[in-house]
Amino acid sequence: MTTIANSIYEIERNKPMPSLNHGVIQANLILHFAPFIKKYRIISELSLDLTNWPSVPDLAIYPKMKIDLQNDVVAMTEPPLCVVEIVSPTQAINELTAKAHTYFKHGVKSCWIVIPPLGNIYVYSSPEEYQIFRASDTLHDAVLNISFPLKEVFE
Repeated sequence: MTTIANSIYEIERNKPMPSLNHGVIQANLILHFAPFIKKYRIISELSLDLTNWPSVPDLAIYPKMKIDLQNDVVAMTEPPLCVVEIVSPTQAINELTAKAHTYFKHGVKSCWIVIPPLGNIYVYSSPEEYQIFRASDTLHDAVLNISFPLKEVFE
């Protein structure tokens, strides 16, 4: 049996190393959140510590908040409204669906699972309720009350 050592990145974040497609889609999603920045704070790779459950979602969406450049926060203890997780090539889907359930247990209201090879985003509004949006669709998140076309997210 061959064992592959995890990188420091993977150990610190408890998640696989991102790929080219992962990074492009993450950046494209951030750009698509631009029209909503007066209402939301979009944060990439933020460390969360939700009741002693550490996590680092690809994106965390909070209500608009001020930042204090003199006093940074290393790990947020308040749950975000929404988290976005992008499946990496070495990651199993059931790992992220289980993670979505845990996010909801810790107060997150919306969880997106992005599946790059399929061009799909699953938008969960509860552990049992989700909608599937394809690259040709306009995504709508009722919790955040936002919509945007996905075509350019997957380009």
